[in-house]
Amino acid sequence: MKSVGLVVNMTKKNASHVAGQIVTWLQEHNISAYEHESQYCSISKDVLAETAQKFNGLDAVIVLGGDGTLLNSARLVAPHQIPILGINMGNMGFLTEVDLEHLFESLERLVKGEYSLEERMMLHCELKRSDKIIQEFIALNDVVVAKGSFSRMILLDAFVNDQYLDTYSADGIIVSTPTGSTAYSLSAGGPIVFPEIELMLMTPICPHTLFSRPMVIGANNQIHLVLNTDSEDVMLTIDGQNGYRLEQGDEVIVQKSPLHTRLVRLNSKSFADVLRAKLRESGGYH
Repeated sequence: MKSVGLVVNMTKKNASHVAGQIVTWLQEHNISAYEHESQYCSISKDVLAETAQKFNGLDAVIVLGGDGTLLNSARLVAPHQIPILGINMGNMGFLTEVDLEHLFESLERLVKGEYSLEERMMLHCELKRSDKIIQEFIALNDVVVAKGSFSRMILLDAFVNDQYLDTYSADGIIVSTPTGSTAYSLSAGGPIVFPEIELMLMTPICPHTLFSRPMVIGANNQIHLVLNTDSEDVMLTIDGQNGYRLEQGDEVIVQKSPLHTRLVRLNSKSFADVLRAKLRESGGYH
């Protein structure tokens, strides 16, 4: 291993100090480090593309933060398929792999190649307006169409592979990966899916009909949502981080991305371990 990227969420306590320790450790092991401060709430598309290009050719990316920082990093490096090691700087997350107390022993294993790679399915999203694609996105967790805080319920025409499914009267719809099944989709009543399964979940948010239930849709299908509401307060959000205001008639097309997020796994904890701990934390498991 010759070069490593380091993404740092500077809002986390002691993040700058820990980042400095990691850079020093890497340099002592003759590994060059490219450092990037995560600003996923405000980073522009041009800066994102420029930063992603700088990550090209790296052997790995170390993410210092939480799940939100890792989600941002996943979209950043996915085009280059670089392995990501998440260092947890907050509460236990579903994506970060290493706690600070095991930081340096984990770095030793990383540079020695003593790890496995876990590939996570991603989504590709197109936003069409007047039959023209005006934006494209990739997501690790989810693609969401939802109303704002003060607007009325919205109407969304839903299609699967161009076959009309239904018109949803709801606060919105979440299309998520298995990775995203433990995020917003879970809060909206969707099922938990183990991450090695490749599929899409379509979960309505506060639907106004009793039969509107979450749906499991094969990974090789295409989900097509059409906004059938005249409102200035409907947003398309990607992983809860990037947002785009929608207009009536806009089409959101979601399908499996050819890209994957490649997570470094050191066998420190399994998905079942994290899930059990999270359920205990929320009071849902005894």
